Amino acid sequence: MADPQRIHPVHDVEAPNHPTAPLVPRSVSKSDAGDPENVVHHPPPPTSLPSQPVMHSKPPKKRRSCCCRFLCWFISILLILIVAIGITIGILFLVFRPKLPKYSVDELRVTQFDLADNNSLSVTFNLTIIARNPNKKIGIDYRGGSHISAWYMDTKLCEGSLPKFYQGHRNITVLSIPLIGHTQDASGLQSTIQQQLQQTGNVPLNLKVKQPVRIKLGKLKLFKIKFRVRCRLVVDNLNANNSIRIRSSSCKFRFRL
Repeated sequence: MADPQRIHPVHDVEAPNHPTAPLVPRSVSKSDAGDPENVVHHPPPPTSLPSQPVMHSKPPKKRRSCCCRFLCWFISILLILIVAIGITIGILFLVFRPKLPKYSVDELRVTQFDLADNNSLSVTFNLTIIARNPNKKIGIDYRGGSHISAWYMDTKLCEGSLPKFYQGHRNITVLSIPLIGHTQDASGLQSTIQQQLQQTGNVPLNLKVKQPVRIKLGKLKLFKIKFRVRCRLVVDNLNANNSIRIRSSSCKFRFRL
């Protein structure tokens, strides 16, 4: 009689692979570990955070005040005016090509240079000045209120004024100007002049001129300005009614608004 067929268990490859190791370690007894499903997990104690500074929100920006806006407008308008004036001056310069007038002393005659008994010195000069206007399109209107004076060192010898006249384009005008003056306590002054004549053979003089004028550009007359002329002369003597020779002459010109 044949042996009954025996059935052997076959390992199922599709069955899940369950771990055979126990869920609780061997070294820990079940009573100590307890049921893992019933273990209560307590959260960690809160850690103290470092204190942070309190941040305050910035107040909203205020609008610019009326004074600030006015100041901005004023500065802007001022800059625009300065630029406009600069452009206008530049255009006028290119159109008219201005040149400075020139002055020279052509002749000096001494009609009086006398020391009185009271030590007062009376001086009278007759100057011949040549004024040149080299401009093609600019005229010079010499106004009243001018002043011219002759000096020796720091002492004013005599003074006078220039006549009023209009000097046209590229014009040369010869001016004859009398200068009259009186100097008190002049005995020391006359002796100093005589001593210098003996040592150097000449006498230095300074002429100072202040002349208000108005510049004419075509038919347009500008505002009044002041011409200032400084001339340095060296003459051979200051004797009255003698022939005075001018050994050197140089003039510097500038103007002031």
